[in-house]
Amino acid sequence: MYSETVMEHFKNPRNVGEMEDADGVGEVGNPQCGDMMKVFIKVREDRIADIKFQTFGCGAAIAVSSMITEMAKGKTLDEAMKIRNRDVAEKLGGLPKKKLHCSNLGADALHQAIVNYHKRHSKETVPVGTGHGQFFKILQPGLGSDVCECPYCDAELPEPAPYCTACGAEIKSSES
Repeated sequence: MYSETVMEHFKNPRNVGEMEDADGVGEVGNPQCGDMMKVFIKVREDRIADIKFQTFGCGAAIAVSSMITEMAKGKTLDEAMKIRNRDVAEKLGGLPKKKLHCSNLGADALHQAIVNYHKRHSKETVPVGTGHGQFFKILQPGLGSDVCECPYCDAELPEPAPYCTACGAEIKSSES
């Protein structure tokens, strides 16, 4: 069964729609279940000033999309990049095991939108890993920011890392 929070975000999703003048756009999908999520962000002074989503999928996918927008709005880009799939599932009061992949999609779409924003605004981003095991190293010239993080926890990772030393999640290299 779904929690009351999941049902509330499914029946009354927040921040639905397309953003014509988005500063960053992230789009992800799951070929097994058919869910597709698209997240649009508007950034002001390094914060997510506005965020919208379009989702084609089940009730859990819609609830996850709604919740991820609520969680990210007003956060700095660095704070929003730290939102993980487990954070979304917890904030929703849990998801059935067969629907946990939806929380992966929500966090992935948000992260893709932030990476897209950085690409458009000349911060170099380097993808490491693939799919739900993908995370991003953001290089900010002159700022010394050169950190890789696990997509499932906030642990910093050596490069290349076959798995996270903090949570044990497998990280598949894009070079394999």
